[in-house]
Amino acid sequence: MKSLFLIIGAPGSGKTTDAEIIAKNNENIAHYSTGELLRAEVASGSELGLIIGKRMSAGELVPVEVALNTIVNAINKSQNDIILIDGYPRSSEQMLGLDTILQKEKNIILKSVIEVEVSEETAMNRVLGRNRGADDNIEIFKNRMDVYNKPLKGIQKFYISKKILHKISGENEIEAVVKEMQKHIELT
Repeated sequence: MKSLFLIIGAPGSGKTTDAEIIAKNNENIAHYSTGELLRAEVASGSELGLIIGKRMSAGELVPVEVALNTIVNAINKSQNDIILIDGYPRSSEQMLGLDTILQKEKNIILKSVIEVEVSEETAMNRVLGRNRGADDNIEIFKNRMDVYNKPLKGIQKFYISKKILHKISGENEIEAVVKEMQKHIELT
């Protein structure tokens, strides 16, 4: 049985960095970033990668079935029993799609959804300061924040009703956030 932890948060919340550190320090934990999985497909130059790249460069979500297939493939291929996936879900459709798949999958259990909370100011300063690519500019950032914030209340409500939403402040130092997140994963 694989234990799944979803990590959500605004662009620049630190969710990917936090999950990377936890996975690096724990050989029984695998980490997949939805964004990195999708960027790898773009880098492959495939037809699907071109579609994904166009959507991502505009700060838009990729089609639900593309994101779902990417995530489920990563989980199923993993040799680890604990899986961290950050950056998913980012819409109600993604959330409900994953919920439907997980109801059918007998070897995967969603243990918790961890929300890393930061202010919009902190998120913007981090995103614009990292200079990772063409999508790290103010216009794209604002669009990405809108895309993140629009469905957030519904996503929170859904996972609160399942009693699996756990919030962590991403305003703290990385070490403190990682420690709190890892403790939650170990206790869940």
